Amino acid sequence: MFKRLREKWKVGPLQLGLILCTFAIGGSATGWAAKKIMNYLAPEQDWIWATLYILLVTAVWPLMVLAISIPFGQFRFFRSYIKKLGEKMGFLR
Repeated sequence: MFKRLREKWKVGPLQLGLILCTFAIGGSATGWAAKKIMNYLAPEQDWIWATLYILLVTAVWPLMVLAISIPFGQFRFFRSYIKKLGEKMGFLR
């Protein structure tokens, strides 16, 4: 599995480890930040809470991953990754 990722992303084993750590920490930080924001907003209805949370996580995740990628030295990889993801989703052209 890791070999396929290394080949797909054209990275070495150390860089793959840094990328996976960035994904993990960025995702955790996104969840933490979204929860803090949701506690501040405090929507009362469950469907509003769920909708806002999904939108918030979708908006915050790319920013959080880019911020986390800087100390790991993976900013260039994630900038390219998020750009490709945005193009696939139709946000960027």
